[in-house]
Amino acid sequence: MSKYDVIVLGSGPGGYVTAIRASQLGLKTAVVEKESLGGVCLNWGCIPTKALLKSAQVFDYLKHAEDYGLTVKEYDKDFTKVVERSRGVADGMSKGVQFLMKKNKIDVLNGFGKLKTGKKIDVDGKEYSADHIVIATGARSRELPNLPQDGKKVIGYREAMTLKKQPKSMIVVGSGAIGVEFAHFYNSMGTDVTIVEFLPNLVPLEDIDVSKQFEKSFKKSGIKVMTKSSVEKVDTSGKLVKATVKTAKGEEVIEAEIVLSAVGIVTNIEGIGLEDVGIVTDKGKIMVNDWYQTNIPGYYAIGDVTPGPALAHVASAEGITCVEKIAGVHAEAIDYGNIPGCTYATPEIASVGMTEQQAKDAGYELKVGKFPFSASGKASAAGTKDGFVKVIFDAKYGEWLGCHMIGAGVTDMIAEAVLGRKLETTGHEVLKAIHPHPTMSEAVMEAVADAYGEVIHL
Repeated sequence: MSKYDVIVLGSGPGGYVTAIRASQLGLKTAVVEKESLGGVCLNWGCIPTKALLKSAQVFDYLKHAEDYGLTVKEYDKDFTKVVERSRGVADGMSKGVQFLMKKNKIDVLNGFGKLKTGKKIDVDGKEYSADHIVIATGARSRELPNLPQDGKKVIGYREAMTLKKQPKSMIVVGSGAIGVEFAHFYNSMGTDVTIVEFLPNLVPLEDIDVSKQFEKSFKKSGIKVMTKSSVEKVDTSGKLVKATVKTAKGEEVIEAEIVLSAVGIVTNIEGIGLEDVGIVTDKGKIMVNDWYQTNIPGYYAIGDVTPGPALAHVASAEGITCVEKIAGVHAEAIDYGNIPGCTYATPEIASVGMTEQQAKDAGYELKVGKFPFSASGKASAAGTKDGFVKVIFDAKYGEWLGCHMIGAGVTDMIAEAVLGRKLETTGHEVLKAIHPHPTMSEAVMEAVADAYGEVIHL
């Protein structure tokens, strides 16, 4: 039987990062993977969707070339090639992870891993043991009982990424990041898109101002938005899918070629031996402490299978924290109040910390500032004036409680707020840190200036 210091079950952005950090710390490491290295994020999630969205952005530029003083007489899209490019990007990233495994001398155990007692793991009939086993099996598209996925007419995100031909019409159920990113992509490509959201606002976890702006932008782009609505049932017997949608005004039936179910995710914890080992779960999540230890010594869990936010960067951070603690080096528990969230539709959304309502509910006296990109020179020059930056500070001590952005490129800007909050930066310090002109990032400084009554360009 092969013996390791650490075996990681799953090679997504949680698992492979965990394995690399463990190896860097001098631990003999293996990773178990039943499909492709990189997991859902690299192969079926974060990376290939961004490739699709880039194609959509370029296509949008072509459609609006005249806005930039350019004449493009003939242009079109090749949907198959757009999908092929996305798959090529994903394959390239997966090969990159293979290289990193070799570089860091990590053994890749291909097959389905099942946990066993005594710190062992079975991979397709062969047993391995380790002092520490880290579960990082991730999650998959959640299926609703009234919206069963057949992979053809009612699909999840995997099928949405690899359709053989572009549908003329699509109903997207759910307006979280996955739902709105696909809604934007297909709408940009020319599909007639309707998005159905059960809650009163699109992207319902965001600050209400962001949700309202986002809905306005989506409607402007031609997407039909149905909030406070739910798909009660679907009839797939005909050529088109008939979806019965319950709205505030009653039920209505809408038709489309495809229904995309984007109503969240469910963890991949079935059949991996949790019950055999005695690892405690609650509501489909593995219970862990601050260092990702389960209730059974020697077994750990990170990423989507645990109760924290189901985000790639969170899984990576958890894995690093977990193995640093195992290796006995100084490790800091993760501050889950300072996790950035990003949505890559057009306009992009990025946020960190509390929403204005959450800060009020927590009893803070607030200073709130907002700077619209319509007043930004860089945004005007780029033709991307939709959106704003909103900042929330504690009036008493100047603590940066939250930052919410919607607009072009904001997913690359949010890190300033994350770092500022990590360093316990005050509003005054952000205000006095000179931001380059003309940039989109100036809007952060201007929003802070607005909060403190010192804004120049409004």
